[in-house]
Parts: sequence; C-alpha cells; structure tokens
Amino acid sequence: MQALKNTVRSFLSTNNSIVIVIQRKGLKIYKPPVRIQNVEYPEKNKLKIMEKVPQYAPSFRPFKMQKRLKLMRGYETIHNTLLHKQYGIIATGGGRLKHGHFEMIRMTLLRNFNFINMFAIWRVDAPWQPVTKKSQGSRMGAGKGSIDHYVTPIKAGRVIVEVGGDIQYFQVEKVLKDIAAKCPFKAMAVSQQLLDKMAEKEKLEEQNNLNPWTWKYIIQNNIGGCHNWISPFDKKWYTKYI
Repeated sequence: MQALKNTVRSFLSTNNSIVIVIQRKGLKIYKPPVRIQNVEYPEKNKLKIMEKVPQYAPSFRPFKMQKRLKLMRGYETIHNTLLHKQYGIIATGGGRLKHGHFEMIRMTLLRNFNFINMFAIWRVDAPWQPVTKKSQGSRMGAGKGSIDHYVTPIKAGRVIVEVGGDIQYFQVEKVLKDIAAKCPFKAMAVSQQLLDKMAEKEKLEEQNNLNPWTWKYIIQNNIGGCHNWISPFDKKWYTKYI
C-alpha cells in the first residue's frame, strides 16, 4: 500500500508530467458499392421445389433401371458454363443428387439471402433415375427389388446452381462454398472471372509443357501396349477423369 502511495505521489509531483489519452470518434468514408448493370433476371428469382418422384401418366408403370454408372463418368460437355456469367457451383467429380440435396441447396440460399436484388436458378434436372433396393433381411434372387428413391446423375464440370443479380462475389462466396462442401461429390464455388482464369491457366500449362511424354501422347501411340489395360474412358479423356 505504501508503494502505491509513493507511486501516485511521484506522478502528482510537479517534476513529472502525466499523459492523458482520450479516444475520439473518427470519420470514415467508404466508397459506394459498384452497381452491376444490364442484369437479365429470370421470371422467378427463387429456386423452385424439385419433385421427389417424377410424375407419370396414370396408365404408365414406373420403369426400373440398371446402375448406369457411365452417366456419372467423364466430363460434362453441355451444361459446363454459366449462362448469366456471374456465380455458381460446379461439380469437379461425378456423383448423384438425391431430393434431400436439392432441398439443402434451396433452403440454404433462402435462409441467407432475401432475393430482392438477386436470383438463383437450377442447372440440373429433378431426380429422374430410379434406384432400387431390397428390404432388409431378404434373400438373394426373386427378381429386381422395388424402387427406393430417385436421383440425378452428375458429371464433372456440370453446373449445379447459378446465382446472379446486383451482388458481388464476396457476398455469396461463403454460402456457395458451404453448399459445395455438403454436396455428395466434389464441387466448388466459382465466378465467371475464376472460370476464365482457370481456362487460361490450363491453356498456358498445355502450351508451355516441356515434357513430350504426356498421357495423351502415350495413349494415342499405344506406348508400352497401354491399350491392353487402360479403360475405354481413358482413351477418350486421357486419364483426366475417372
């Protein structure tokens, strides 16, 4: 206690000066947000509810299918670009989307955005491929099992959902990455600028490659008799896609 009194007494003496710091408010000037002009909005700016089971005519018996794994293999050659040239989610691997995944994507976007100056559209079809399953404990045989649920097969490079409007990428990036992480296959959130950079990087790497022994050269020339053990898909995609 005496030491504290001596310290206070030394500061209050005329030989020492006390510096007092007072916080004051500052004025910050932020730049106005950049407005995105000439945005073409769809008729409905929110994602519609996808049907869990496809609707057939009353006289039509729902068909059963094989696994058809080729519907998930390779690269998507049609729906692989953004129509509105803004933002979206693109699959980087093959897989299947169930009805629960569609609802996860739709509800995540609805909970995080108000859709006043933005929109979201589906770029995939509703579940249409039937997946059969036998009841638990049933024996082998006795024909194919009954239809359990429907799925939508997805290839690598397929655009799942597209988002746009008068918004910046940093406003939707976190939500899109969260949705991509919950998908049953590898996916990533992208913007048009990011896709352009990826395409340019891939083109530069192909042009500046100093190694002539690429997979494309090896497979096209059947070096080492590789045609005896590679997959037919490797002859088409050169081991780039499974």
